[in-house]
Amino acid sequence: MNQRNAEIRINERDAKAGSRPQGMRWVLGISLFAALAAMSLVWIIPALN
Repeated sequence: MNQRNAEIRINERDAKAGSRPQGMRWVLGISLFAALAAMSLVWIIPALN
C-alpha cells in the first residue's frame, strides 16, 4: 500500500528529542554581550589615537 501522502503526527516532546537547559540562554546572552564589547573596543581604541 502506498502511504506517501499519509499524515504523520509527532507530539512536541518526541519532536524536540532533547532537553532545553535554561542556562543556555544565559550563555548565549553573555557571549553576545562579550562579542559586542570586544568589537566595540577594537573599533574605539584605535579611533582615539
